[in-house]
Amino acid sequence: MAVKVLIVEDNPVARSFLCRVVRESFSDTLTITEAGDLESARRQINLTGGAQGLHGVDPFRLVLVDLELPDGNGMELLAELSQYPATKIVTTLYSDDDHLFPALQRGADGYLLKEDRFEVLVEELQKIVRGQPPLSPAIARRLLNHFRDSQRGELLDSGFSRPTELGASRPVPIEKTPDHERLTPRENEVLTYLSKGFTIKEIANLMGIKWFTVNDHIKSIYKKLNVSSRAEAAVLATKQGLV
Repeated sequence: MAVKVLIVEDNPVARSFLCRVVRESFSDTLTITEAGDLESARRQINLTGGAQGLHGVDPFRLVLVDLELPDGNGMELLAELSQYPATKIVTTLYSDDDHLFPALQRGADGYLLKEDRFEVLVEELQKIVRGQPPLSPAIARRLLNHFRDSQRGELLDSGFSRPTELGASRPVPIEKTPDHERLTPRENEVLTYLSKGFTIKEIANLMGIKWFTVNDHIKSIYKKLNVSSRAEAAVLATKQGLV
C-alpha cells in the first residue's frame, strides 16, 4: 500500500519543489496529494476520515504545511490535526521564534526552511525513518540555544550557580516514575529494537510492518514514558528493566 502524503503550499513552484524532495527522501511507494489553500487541505483530510483520521479510511502519513496560505494560517491546520495520525512538518521561509515555537506547540513534528538546498531538505526528511525530528540546521541551532538559555536561567533562579553554605543541603527533586505498565506488547518490541540501535526502517523490516506504523508506536512510547528522544527511551528502558 502506498504511503499517502499531503503537501499544503500555495506557490506552485515551491509545491513542485517539495514534491521532488519528498519523492527523493523515501524509497516507499508514495501517493502525493497537493493543496493550495486551507479549504482544499481540509477537503482532502475529510476524505481520509476527518481531523481524527477515523472511519477506517487510510489517512495521510506525512503532511507538509506552509504557514502563510491565501485563506488563513497553517497554524490553524496544525491545531486541527493535533490528533491526526500523521507526521506533520512545517515548510516555510520563517525562521523566527514567533513562528517556530507556536508551530511546535500546535503539534508540528518538524520544521523545515524552504530556502535550504534540495539535498539538505532530503537529508532532514529522511530522519523520519531514523526516529529523529526533521529540522533545518538553522532551526536546530535556534532550538538548542533557546533551551540552553532557558536552562541557564532556571539554574540562576534556583541558586545553583552559588555555592551552598557549609553543612547545608538542598532538597533533591524526585522524578516521577513513568507509567510503563501501559506499553503494549508491540510497543515493548519496538522499544527493545530502539534500545539496540535499530533504525525505524530496520525495525519495520524485522517486525514485518510499515515504517510509519513503527513511527506511530514510537510516538506512543515517548508519550507513555514521558521522554522525547531515542536515547532517553533506551536509558529508561534499561533502568526499568523493560528490555
